[in-house]
Parts: sequence; structure tokens; C-alpha cells
Amino acid sequence: MQPYQVNKRLEWIDAARGFAILGIFMVNIGAFSAPYFLYGGAEEAWTSTINQFSLIVVDIFFQASFYTLFSILFGFGIQIQKDSLDKKDISPYAFFGRRLGTLIIFGMIHAFAIWYGDILLTYGTMGFLLLLFLYREDKVLIGWAAGLLGISTLVFTSLQYLARDFIAFSYSAEIEQAFQSYRSNDLSAILSQNYQDWQLSSGIISFFIYPFIFLPLFLFGMYLARKRWFHDPLSYKPILKKMWAITLVVFILFKIGPYAFGNPLWFSLAQDNIGGTASALFYLTSITLLWQKGFFQKILRLLTPIGKMALTNYLLQSIISFWVFYGVGLGLYGEIRPIMQIGIAFIIFCLQIIGSKIWLQYFRFGPVEWLWRSITYKKMQPIKH
Repeated sequence: MQPYQVNKRLEWIDAARGFAILGIFMVNIGAFSAPYFLYGGAEEAWTSTINQFSLIVVDIFFQASFYTLFSILFGFGIQIQKDSLDKKDISPYAFFGRRLGTLIIFGMIHAFAIWYGDILLTYGTMGFLLLLFLYREDKVLIGWAAGLLGISTLVFTSLQYLARDFIAFSYSAEIEQAFQSYRSNDLSAILSQNYQDWQLSSGIISFFIYPFIFLPLFLFGMYLARKRWFHDPLSYKPILKKMWAITLVVFILFKIGPYAFGNPLWFSLAQDNIGGTASALFYLTSITLLWQKGFFQKILRLLTPIGKMALTNYLLQSIISFWVFYGVGLGLYGEIRPIMQIGIAFIIFCLQIIGSKIWLQYFRFGPVEWLWRSITYKKMQPIKH
């Protein structure tokens, strides 16, 4: 079994994946640097105009827009790999079993030894559900995707609206405990707090909810890869332009619209699920269309090294944040305001662009990608050019 060739990659998809890594970090750094992302209270803690504005910018343009984009691209990649295996008459189930199983191991290490907000464990587990759809018809994929996402969002949003007077919680004790633990130079206290936060944000119960959030996004990605609109943007330019316009309208309605009536907490799921999915597709089509323009392609090409090493860079962002914010490192937990969080995330991302570009001049894959690839193919992969 030969791996999918690197030179066959769709570079604008790598650029979109790199852009997703930036967007994910813009959100994650807020969760790494203070307890308010998980427990609420950011608006009360950061009261200056510039910080309030920063929180709104992150909420509208980044929150729920980039894990959705990354999830869509995850399903997109699964379909491309499946097509490659089919051409070689190789069953994809054992292949994806190893690939997803390894991702689960990566996720467990990341979730429990570094950061509670890990997404890899979720991708690995939900990916096994995706295997049920590998040979289903296109209309089945899009039907299940729209049904799971749409119906679940409607039901849960309706329940949240009915319970809107009762869903405000006070986590003042938990916030104080988080400050104490993450500022500690005791690694065991940090990891204990991290596990507690994982139970709240991504505990076992969440894995009964994730099929309604992540599986539809994976299915959307598979569907798009099958239609091949993003494989040949010039041929399908009218379709991509129509998708761009529709997703922009939904993006505005669901991500910006809620601020017209106070951005209520009960609407947050619809804002994230529907608005986030629309904004993800808007970003993806925008990058694909702009790639066809010479000037913009030169700019977007800066993102491709990050996209080719997305897993390595995602984990590296967590390792850097662990050192910067927790007490065993610089101990800046709770000290960095939202506007500074955006600046720090952007600076680190720019350094990752430089580092990834230099790395790929000598090596074919990122280090974590190489390990993941070697386990998947049951053979040490050549890493040097």
C-alpha cells in the first residue's frame, strides 16, 4: 500500500487548513489564558471598550467558525484517501481504523497531559461513525448531515429558549479554583484542574452530543470532496460563487444578527452550529476563489506550510500556551487581556509559518504527521526530501 502522494495535494485546501489553525488558536488562547471561556464572565472581567470589542470580534469571526472548517476539511480528506484506496482495490476500514485509533491516542495524551480543550479525541471517536457512510450515496450523506445538524439545533435551541430564565449559572468558586490551580507551579495541581475542566467541557456525556455536531460536518466535507467542486475551482466557479453568496448571508444572519437582540445565551447553539458552519464554508469558498487570483494566491500561499503540518502546529500551539500561561512556565494565567490574546496568537502563528516553511524545506511532513502516517501504513515513512 503506497501513501497518497504529497505532490497531488490541493494547495488551496492546505491554505484553508492553515487558516483554520489560526482561527482555532484565536479562540483557544482565550481558554488557555483565563477561566472565562469555560465558566463565563469574560464581559464582566474585561470591561474596557477595546477588550469588549475584541471579545465580540472573536465571537463573530472566529468562535465556532474554525473547528467547523477543520471538521469539514477532515471529512474532505477522508473522502480523498478513500478514493485513493478504492483505486488500489484496498479496503479502507482497516486503514482508517489504524488512522483514527492513532488519533484517539494523540487526543488522550493532549487532553489529559496538556489541555482539556483537545479536539483530536473527538475527531478520532466520531470518525469511526463516519466509516458507516463511506459507500453511501451522495444524497444520503447530505441528508444525514442536514438532518443531524438542523433538527438537533432546532430542538436544543427551542429547549434553551423555554429554559432561558434558568440557564444562567454562577461559577465564581470554580473560577477562583482555576486561578489557583493553573497559577500553581505544582504540575499535579495543574493536571488535576485540567481533568476537572475536561469533564465539564468534553466529558463522557458530550460524546452522546458530538454525533449531532461533528458527524454532520464530516459528512459535509465528504460530500464536497465527492462533488469535486473544490478540486477544479475554475470549472465549477459559478457553483462556488453561489455557495459563497449563500453562506455569506447565513453567516451575517446567524453570527452577527444575534447582536441585534442582545446576543442571548439561549441562541448560542444556533449561532455556533448554523452560523459557524456557514462561516466555515464562506471562508473555504473565499480562499478557493481568491487562490485563482495571482496577487491573492501569493498571500494565501504563506498559509500552505501551516496547513501541511496542521496537526503538529495545533499541538505546538497547546505546548506553547501551556508554558506561557501556567505556573510551571511564565505563569501569565489571567494576566493577558483579550486584545493582547489576539496579538500573541497572531505573533505565534507568524512564527509557526516561518518554522513550518523552514521545516518543509528539509522534510516531507511535520514530525507528528510523519508518526501518524508511519503507524497508519504500518511502515516507517521516508521523512527527508
